[in-house]
Amino acid sequence: MVLLGSTGSIGVNALEVAKKLNINVEVLVAGKNIKLLNTQILEHAPKVVVVADKEDVARVNHTNVYYGEDSIVKVIEDSSSELVVNALVGFLGLKPTLSALACGKRVALANKESLVACGNFIDKSKIQPIDSEHFGLWYLMQERPVSKMIITASGGAFRDWDIHKLQSATLADTQKHPNWSMGQKITIDSATMVNKMFELLEARWLFGEGEYDAIIETKSLIHALIDFKDGSTTAHFANANMQLPIAFALDHKMNENILGHVDLLKVGSLEFKEITQERYPIWQIKNELLKNPTRGVVINAANEVAIEHFIAKKIGFMDIPKTIMQAYEKFSYMPSSVDDVFALDKEVRRSIQLC
Repeated sequence: MVLLGSTGSIGVNALEVAKKLNINVEVLVAGKNIKLLNTQILEHAPKVVVVADKEDVARVNHTNVYYGEDSIVKVIEDSSSELVVNALVGFLGLKPTLSALACGKRVALANKESLVACGNFIDKSKIQPIDSEHFGLWYLMQERPVSKMIITASGGAFRDWDIHKLQSATLADTQKHPNWSMGQKITIDSATMVNKMFELLEARWLFGEGEYDAIIETKSLIHALIDFKDGSTTAHFANANMQLPIAFALDHKMNENILGHVDLLKVGSLEFKEITQERYPIWQIKNELLKNPTRGVVINAANEVAIEHFIAKKIGFMDIPKTIMQAYEKFSYMPSSVDDVFALDKEVRRSIQLC
């Protein structure tokens, strides 16, 4: 397989699963964590390695090392692997997804931005989602009429904060996720609930038109639920570990034991909460966005720039959703091609940088 984002949490878990299933790793693509990358090279012996920056090439313990975004696309095109695991973060992951699909490869997709920004122009039949929420929906799907698909959220770092204190929240505050440790950007996205908005958009592209929603489940043991038209509801329980959805993406048969089962007696009880607009202002545009999912490119671009500004202390935490919604109101244009998606992404970013 080709693994994009090998040193992130999903990449690390993907390599663990590959080892369990005896899957060869042809290409490793990583960012700046060269120390971990070198450990992965030693263990998995890839043919090709790609890093983010030119100055890091000499630090990589490999004879076939490239750098930069263009190299990621080239190694995908040159690879013999039938599977690309895309765990890159941000809009950066879109071109590799498009490249892999154009080459006829399967894509195990953890890069949310690919579908959020460009879902209308991507062949979903070649994609296996490895977010636990979409995997849960896929796992529950049956030949029965569906009324609603529901995914769950942890609520992020501020689910129990006094709402009036949110504007003063710092970057360090956003990183105190209640359930686990993730990368910086996705943890911010969890705190704003943008992450869940993205996942709803992904679900819309993966499973088609219908009713979608999200609720907070504080222990992160239920990942997805489906309301069927007959009045019944099924839920997907699993201990929070990305190795399960990754394993199914790597091997559809999956007869191996990947996780320990959830012991409901030990869990004791579960708590559910509503996602409110007061705590998570981005939720104001949820329904409209799901009706117009091609506008996802706008909220993604605005979110990435707003997070950069927040990290640089140019704006406050609650200004992130405000920036996104202002861009959403300003840019109502619906892209009609992949080129339009890239052009609109640039235009949105430029407009926010000039503000």
